[in-house]
Amino acid sequence: MQLTATLQIIAACTFLALFPALTWGYVFYRKQKESRSHLIMTFVFGGLAVFPILLYKYLWKSFPQINILNYAKNFEGDLIGISGFALIPLSVIITFMFVGVIEEVMKQSVVHSVDDKQIRHIDDSIMFSIIAALGFSFTENILYFYTIWSNVGHEALLVPFLFRSVFSTFAHILFSSIFGYYYGIAHFAKPLLQEELKANRHIFWSWYHRAINFGTERLFHEQKVLEGFTLAVGLHAVYNVFLEMNWTFIMVPYLVFGYLYVSHLFKVKENHKRLDLVYAEQHNHEPIERGIVRRLKRLFGRA
Repeated sequence: MQLTATLQIIAACTFLALFPALTWGYVFYRKQKESRSHLIMTFVFGGLAVFPILLYKYLWKSFPQINILNYAKNFEGDLIGISGFALIPLSVIITFMFVGVIEEVMKQSVVHSVDDKQIRHIDDSIMFSIIAALGFSFTENILYFYTIWSNVGHEALLVPFLFRSVFSTFAHILFSSIFGYYYGIAHFAKPLLQEELKANRHIFWSWYHRAINFGTERLFHEQKVLEGFTLAVGLHAVYNVFLEMNWTFIMVPYLVFGYLYVSHLFKVKENHKRLDLVYAEQHNHEPIERGIVRRLKRLFGRA
């Protein structure tokens, strides 16, 4: 009997969590339509990405030395002021930065593993990142709703349901879409960097590109991934600090601006370019030569 009741609660929580996932998914699907079967697969893997984090937290009992919260507690007495407005414990910032790191890494790893070959232009990367975030948020919401229902009762679910449906779910979308935008740029580092170099029309850039072509592309790729990762984690931490400090009056304009920004990314014409075609054409050419002698030959035009 108890097992049946538990399964019924899980089913009800799953239904509740599915509502914001489908609603937000439809909102952004209209902006950038992709293969539905592939989006479903991305959503499922995004939902599964929560479980390695749960496993990590479970291991805290047996291996307390891997619990980042134990280290963060050492900074509880250190306070950071915001223009005299408030004092925030450094331990809170460290904790939420770490939460942002592991969650954004897990969500974007889904895009890297499942969607890399499906990315035709930057908008694809943004959309896949959003769907992975919705899957992640879906599983998270099930766990939150189940915990509240089991400990307090279903009567206490209304406010958490509304809050997580509107704010928390979209917050995941915002962080992941920004990371996805920069990941898309990094994905097409070669054609985008070449366009940038051509636009400069300077002899130095032409020489520099020919001299260290391979290293420059790799550096550009890593730079864009790091930029997207830093922004996503930073925004994630800021949002969690807002929650911790009960600054709900800031969260509304924060997320409204976020929605406008994500919508802007879908409208940017440059993000619609079929960069995968450019990328494929370049890879049909002879591979980049390796070795210092061959690089010198290319540099002086004797390849």
